[in-house]
Amino acid sequence: MTLRVVLADDQDLVRAGFRVILGTEPDIEVVGEAGDGEQAVDLVARLRPDVVLMDVQMPRVDGLEATRRILGARPSSSAVKVVILTTFDREDYLFEALRAGASGFLLKNASPEDLVESVRVVARGDALLWPEVTRRVIARFNTPAAVAQTRPPELTDREFEVLVELARGASNTEIARTLHLGETTVKTHVSRVLAKLGLRDRTHAVVFAYENGVVAPGSA
Repeated sequence: MTLRVVLADDQDLVRAGFRVILGTEPDIEVVGEAGDGEQAVDLVARLRPDVVLMDVQMPRVDGLEATRRILGARPSSSAVKVVILTTFDREDYLFEALRAGASGFLLKNASPEDLVESVRVVARGDALLWPEVTRRVIARFNTPAAVAQTRPPELTDREFEVLVELARGASNTEIARTLHLGETTVKTHVSRVLAKLGLRDRTHAVVFAYENGVVAPGSA
């Protein structure tokens, strides 16, 4: 299956570079380009791509607002995945993008291989969860208001244990080792946790855990 991608960035050179890199991949096709957020919203509505690579700072409508509009517009848009093109010197962008429903974050100085992998990762429903993103999310929600070990009633005890490990930024391999489970079993539990809590991906599981008192301050 060919993955259809829309590029949204107000710099022509950036879009051209991304287009060249992605165009060499047999399973990826750039189907549209936008120079601002308003154009991006219109293109997504018309073209229904699988993935949008979205810059933040753009004229007319910025990337954060465009992401909110795309992911909140209509049920048919829910399959679209948005990757935010970002730097980590603006932490507020990170959390606004998370709340807008973005599935991942890509550094603008990332390698071509990372660019290609980001498209494939979010298209298959996973989060592009850089370790730095996890650390920032944990630090942001590591506040005295959090309450230790509050289990959501929807989850079984094992699913709750998996959620706690997700909130600590653990990979499936690390969760499997900690809980003495097979990695396939961990993947199943992660999918069930996300489905039961109505979460988009692992990144949003971290946010949920800290906003709802699943993990206490300092426990990560």
